[in-house]
Amino acid sequence: MDRQTEIEQIKEIIGLADQKSAFLDDTIAHSPISRYSSPERFERERALIFRRRPVIVAQSSELEVPRAFLTKRFLDLPVLLTRDENGNVRAFLNVCRHRGAKLEREAKGCKRVFTCPYHAWSWTNEGELRAVPQEAQGFPNLPRAERGLRRLPCAEKNGFIWIVADPDLAEMPDIDGWLAGIGAELDWIGLDQHRIAAIEEIDIKANWKLLMEGGMEAYHFRVAHKNTIGPYFPDNLLTYQMFGPHMRAILPRISMPDMRDTPEDNWEIRRDANMVFTLMSNSQLLVQQDHVMWFHFEPITHDLTHVRMATLVPRALPDTEEMQAHWDKNQKITVTALMEDFQLGEEIQSGFASRGNPSHLFGRFEGALHRFNACVEEMLAS
Repeated sequence: MDRQTEIEQIKEIIGLADQKSAFLDDTIAHSPISRYSSPERFERERALIFRRRPVIVAQSSELEVPRAFLTKRFLDLPVLLTRDENGNVRAFLNVCRHRGAKLEREAKGCKRVFTCPYHAWSWTNEGELRAVPQEAQGFPNLPRAERGLRRLPCAEKNGFIWIVADPDLAEMPDIDGWLAGIGAELDWIGLDQHRIAAIEEIDIKANWKLLMEGGMEAYHFRVAHKNTIGPYFPDNLLTYQMFGPHMRAILPRISMPDMRDTPEDNWEIRRDANMVFTLMSNSQLLVQQDHVMWFHFEPITHDLTHVRMATLVPRALPDTEEMQAHWDKNQKITVTALMEDFQLGEEIQSGFASRGNPSHLFGRFEGALHRFNACVEEMLAS
């Protein structure tokens, strides 16, 4: 975010506070509950969104050094991420090219060579077939180049590792083009210079879109979060801007309207507001004063989502026991508030079976929810 934009955003929020008005879209909107409750719809989302477009699969610090590796199961795919001797990140299917066994069983570590536990075929961390026991006798004229590990399109950008979960796709789409301008905002935060200081993982019995929608409106803050973070924010004041399918929302703290009485040269948006970046299709970043919370959503079924909640902190800050206690405290505060949203999400999901509502109703100050769902619809249509 450049300085001019920062000033403009603060002025917009101060103006809304002075008018005692929320940030309003033109009309109300409806969101059919089938978007959240239909298994058939969910399979289309997985096929046409999560498997065809770039998604974040890990944070860069999870592969911190050369020869580091990370395994995970993402969208039912067994994934092996590696960082080679030159620092380049690669993504493969974690599957032996001989008989299909799981190649690497450990969750993470540091290796130059991966050896299958079934017949000891081995590959380099660049995916090249390295050795085949008794090759001359058993596999004469083996086309080694055709037996490299199956690659997934992969790129490292803005402190995250992105993949397309489709081994049949030849090349990674241009990430800068996919980010549609929001990449400059992420550069401003300096996410490539952050590491994970604390992390928790949990399964939530709700559709992935329900969970992401919780970070896109402030209408619920004074109610759902009345005993936690609600008192620190004005009632129902949030602005948002779209960057292609992605979104930046600004959630001012109660101190921001008072900035009208201070010189503009002293204005700092991170000091007096939280920012929520929604990176389609599976991550949200809550940018706070001295750290960033990363929420990573992996859709499992139409009503089950695996969520990673991580505190990202600047590498430049000292890694001391005192600082770690500070990060752990902030992680607990944010997760506590987020779980209030997640509990509501599970209750909403369970209520779909009652057919109490044919659709959700988005008010004019909930326009970000409508824009988010419209982007999902556009991706399904295209």
